[in-house]
Formats: sequence, C-alpha cells, structure tokens
Amino acid sequence: MVSLTALWLPVLVSAAVVFIASSIMHTVLGYHNSDFKKLQDEDKFRDAVRPLNIPPGDYMVPNCDPKERGSDAFKEKLKNGPVALMTVYPNQEFKMGSSLVQWFIYCLVVGVFAAYIAGHALPAGAHYLSVFRFAGCTAFAAYSLAVLQGPIWYKTSWATTTKNVFDGLVYALLTAGVFGWLWPAGM
Repeated sequence: MVSLTALWLPVLVSAAVVFIASSIMHTVLGYHNSDFKKLQDEDKFRDAVRPLNIPPGDYMVPNCDPKERGSDAFKEKLKNGPVALMTVYPNQEFKMGSSLVQWFIYCLVVGVFAAYIAGHALPAGAHYLSVFRFAGCTAFAAYSLAVLQGPIWYKTSWATTTKNVFDGLVYALLTAGVFGWLWPAGM
C-alpha cells in the first residue's frame, strides 16, 4: 500500500497534464465545434423568450407535477411541443476563469481518487503497467462513464457524448501514464 500523501506529485502533475491536454483538445483541434446546433430562427426565438426574463437555471418544457405526467393535458403539451431541456445563463459575456478553476479542481479530485485506489491496491515499486491499469481505469470511470447518462436520460446527442467519452479516455491514459512514471520506488 502507498499512502495518499506519498502520491501528491502524480496527482498534481496528472491534473496539470490533463488540464493542458483538454485546453488543446477544445481550442486547437476543433472537433467539439459541432457539439451544439443552431436554432433555425435563433433571432425570432430570442425575441420571443427575452421578455420572459427567465432567471439563470435548468428548465424542462413542458414541466408538471409528477402526479400530472399521465394527464391528458400534459400529454397534449408534449404532443404539441416544443419539448426541451435548457440551461439559461446570466446575460453576460462568457467568462472562462471560474470554469477553468473548477475544471482544474475536478482534475485534482480525479487524481486523488486514482491515487487512493491505486495506492491501496499496489505497493511502492509496483510495475508501471500495474499502476497504469489501476490509475487509468479509475480516471476513465471519473472522466467518461458519468457522461453516458446524458443521452440516456436527457436525450443529449450521442455524437457529442461519444466525443466526450473519447476525451475522457485520453485524459485517463494521460493520468495513467503520469502515475506509472511518478509511482514511488520500492524500499
């Protein structure tokens, strides 16, 4: 067993490597540019919705009390449409600072879980591939598996989800490589 405190370096370095890789994947490679579709008449939609002053938050349209989901009135709303899940942001420019800080903290948390699991499963001086497998599998679960709930429950795009799972695989492989490289030597 290797203590969590002995694995602070692979946790920190893997978070930094994943942070840099994700920045490159999202800004340089451009394959996420098609993740969101444009509404046919976006200006008309915005003009119609703007007077409602919808506060920031997550919404489902139509929405109802769970007891009313089987009602004819609700079924009619679903039939007539539109049916949508949406997130409303504050009316301001996109500021990435807070999101980037949260993303780095998330990368650290994934690294801590990878360290915890690999550290409990393997001794100091463990073989690179053993460390790679434990840390990589843990990181893949953290970065990729939860996004599969999107298309199952919220009807988000399988294409976008597949890209996000691929991103998670890359992040997991990078995390695994860093952990294998920086794993403490045996006594």
